[in-house]
Amino acid sequence: MQQSQNYVKEARILLALAIPVIFAQVSQTAMGVVDTIMSGSVSATDMAAVAVGTSIWLPVILFGHGLLLALTPVIAQLNGSGRRDRIAHQIRQGFWLALGVALVIMVLLYNSHLVIEHMHSVEPALAEKAVAFLRCLLWGTPGYLFFQVLRCQCEGLSRTKPGMVIGFIGLMSNIPINYVFIHGKLGMPALGGVGCGVATASVYWIMFLILRVYMRRTSSFRDLRLTGGLQKPDPVALKRLFTLGLPVALSLFFEVTLFALVALLVAPLGIIAVAGHQIALNFSSLMFVLQLSIGVAATIRIGFRLGEGDVEQARVSARTSLMIGVTLACCTALFTSLLRERIALLYNDTPAVVAMASHLMLLAALYQISDSIQVIGNGVLRGYKDTRSIFFITFTAYWLLGLPCGYVLALTDWLRPAMGPSGFWIGFIVGLTSAAVLMMCRMRWLQRQPPARILRRAAR
Repeated sequence: MQQSQNYVKEARILLALAIPVIFAQVSQTAMGVVDTIMSGSVSATDMAAVAVGTSIWLPVILFGHGLLLALTPVIAQLNGSGRRDRIAHQIRQGFWLALGVALVIMVLLYNSHLVIEHMHSVEPALAEKAVAFLRCLLWGTPGYLFFQVLRCQCEGLSRTKPGMVIGFIGLMSNIPINYVFIHGKLGMPALGGVGCGVATASVYWIMFLILRVYMRRTSSFRDLRLTGGLQKPDPVALKRLFTLGLPVALSLFFEVTLFALVALLVAPLGIIAVAGHQIALNFSSLMFVLQLSIGVAATIRIGFRLGEGDVEQARVSARTSLMIGVTLACCTALFTSLLRERIALLYNDTPAVVAMASHLMLLAALYQISDSIQVIGNGVLRGYKDTRSIFFITFTAYWLLGLPCGYVLALTDWLRPAMGPSGFWIGFIVGLTSAAVLMMCRMRWLQRQPPARILRRAAR
């Protein structure tokens, strides 16, 4: 009875942490949707330029984001162990890491023409606009990464609501700023789709500054304020953060590029295949946000419990997060399978596209549980600071198992007649299921280690 109450209590805490993260993630994703819709009001070329630019922006910025995710378990463990006096130093080093990564990303984005101009079937006018969009957007890179440093600090301290509120403010401010720069209002030049880059870069800096002011004026952060002026980089702390964050960054990068590559491989199969694939992928991405948020909450709770030195409660947090995730996945799978045709009609009313999308969404429903386990398992392993295994698991599952399987089924007749987009989605099922099994095996192995060894790993 006592144990069941312990799990119920932990579930309430996890959900209280996860729900704000869900809204924050949706707001961040919706900014890209707003950019696409508003640029489309100018011309199809502008909308396509924003889409092409975003497809390059996302992998590189998520790589930087992944590096900074190392801060969350570090801060959670310092908070749990009562060593709050060390948190400010970690945040300073997080800013140095963010600045270094931002400069590299800005150089890469400035030279994006080397990639875009060599893409097949990209018209010169579209390529020019896409490059201009990225060269405007790159100025928002430091603002985005600095915001993520502060957001990781808040989440590491179990404060997930500020990220939600400021993410919503960013989404709401993105709309009027987009309008000003796209259509040339208030004395600004009419930039079309390129204006989305200016607007989004501005919004990232606004979000960072608002969160910075909030944290300076909130009493609960008083002992963590960055006082004493600018401090030099600490090579030891930076190396620790980089080593911890790099596997997460690489796993995010490989995951994003996998889906981008599949989109390119589907493109030659025709408009119906592309449209159906994009609809199913867009909706399943929305469902993924729910599980991702549970994973973030698991990282926070496990880091905090290990900071307290309570290995058993860390295990309870891991198990509870997985139980919540699987329950939620069963609900989303049932919802997707029963309403898939109606959902597809919200995107497009062409019968062939609806049929393709609804079929692919049925396959998406099949991997909901596997997807839940692998993404929450990712969060659990981050909480234990076991990030190297995340990289090896995701690389093996997605690139060595899922993608080859999908390619063979979709585009070749080696095993059976080519299945088209369905083959790639079966590949997703293989990859995600493999990742889920490997994550579970790694978690079980970790949790069977002697408590002293687990705490020693967490304290590194």
